[in-house]
Amino acid sequence: MFRDRADAGQQLAEMVVSRLVHSAGQPAVGAGIVLGLPRGGVPVAAPVARALGLPLDVLVVRKIGVPWQPELALGAVGETGVVVLNDEVVSAGGVGPGELEALVRQVSQEVEDTVARLRPAAGPPELKGRMVIIVDDGVATGATARAAAGVLRQGGAARLVLATPVAALSICESLGSCFDEVICLSTPVRFGSVGQHYRHFDQVSILQVRRLLEGWPA
Repeated sequence: MFRDRADAGQQLAEMVVSRLVHSAGQPAVGAGIVLGLPRGGVPVAAPVARALGLPLDVLVVRKIGVPWQPELALGAVGETGVVVLNDEVVSAGGVGPGELEALVRQVSQEVEDTVARLRPAAGPPELKGRMVIIVDDGVATGATARAAAGVLRQGGAARLVLATPVAALSICESLGSCFDEVICLSTPVRFGSVGQHYRHFDQVSILQVRRLLEGWPA
């Protein structure tokens, strides 16, 4: 169990450095970038970026929850309009085409609003040809991470790495088809929810994220 996101980020940073810098045969990370998935992934991403000496930014991706069970993901929407759906959940949840379209439209608007609040003046970072390290505070279903991978592939990223403190082992293995490398500190047999693996799991505000980003070199 991690104390909080800062603690998780420090521990994750050590593993990321070991895997991406000290391991033989790894490509150089000098031209890379670290992207936190807002909001909870950004405080975890900051120590990773600091340890690697890389710029920090965000990639806005939002989960589409089942209306009567929001924690269960139907899929996710990324900030460039990428939509990833979990067909099994959509079918099992009995969500019809019209309702699904409305949910996607609603979440897409939320993504646009979040981007505007996080980047009121700046546009998205240049990703083409770069190693991109995506960081989140935990991975439950993998839908958000898959959407992030879709956004990054469209942006021309050369190499995709997913780094997270905690995730179910089966999810980590399945995400290997989306990312070139998946780095995870803990893969508990009984995963539960992400928050169960933190002693302190407070909501991260937009202001906290902006302060982290504004204090980072481009």
